[in-house]
Amino acid sequence: MSLHDAYARVTPWELVFGLSERAQDFVSSVREESEGRGADPEMLDAFLTMGSVDRFIRGLEGAESDEGASMRFGGLAFHLYHFTTENCPLYLMTVHAARYLVQGRPSGSPTLPTQSGYLQLPQHLFWAGTTSPEPSPESIDGIFWTATSGGLLHTMLVTGIRPDRPGLGVVPLPPAPLHDASVWLDVNARGTENDFSASLPGGELDGLCGVSTAGEVLKLLSRLFSYASSVPGSLEAGEVCEGERTPEPSWLPYSRIVLLG
Repeated sequence: MSLHDAYARVTPWELVFGLSERAQDFVSSVREESEGRGADPEMLDAFLTMGSVDRFIRGLEGAESDEGASMRFGGLAFHLYHFTTENCPLYLMTVHAARYLVQGRPSGSPTLPTQSGYLQLPQHLFWAGTTSPEPSPESIDGIFWTATSGGLLHTMLVTGIRPDRPGLGVVPLPPAPLHDASVWLDVNARGTENDFSASLPGGELDGLCGVSTAGEVLKLLSRLFSYASSVPGSLEAGEVCEGERTPEPSWLPYSRIVLLG
């Protein structure tokens, strides 16, 4: 299986909004309503009660017929809002950096590079739903994170971005207290199983990784935050690709997470 990390691929933000003007319109509508109501958009519960957010969710393809749309797509709206207000920080993890962070703990302590961001993983390296035959495993495109001033880290897995079908899959995860970030570095998320192991056909030959618990997501993010903050040069400006390519490239500026030494 080919693992791709040559450039940043089209992101969930681009798939949902298409144009940056639409993203700014959404942000403006949420801000206007939050100021009028005195509601804090950092509070997920308050965010989900806003009429501007409800209209946005109902406009998403498939959300109108999804019984759990408010929670799943509401979480996506929450991350997209904060990702936009943070000026869309996109990070592409290279294959070598990903394998290094999966296999061991880096030095340093977890320090977020930005309050909100999207970590795009090497294409087809990480898979969700790998501990049982059902549901079918999905390749993980990346992870949204949003840190609030109240000390919580909200995260969401994004799966299923494929050229052969529209849309994407989202897996919202429970918020976690940021003061526990140093604990996540060494957490044993699966108990008796090895974290990040993947029971996929040919997975061992290709060195594929699996994610089946929220703890593994926090473990990977905390190790990334520690590595990026303690190793100068580990974040480098990525080259934005132009023209038709497969996979489709992102037009957002991004940072590449590279392995040094």
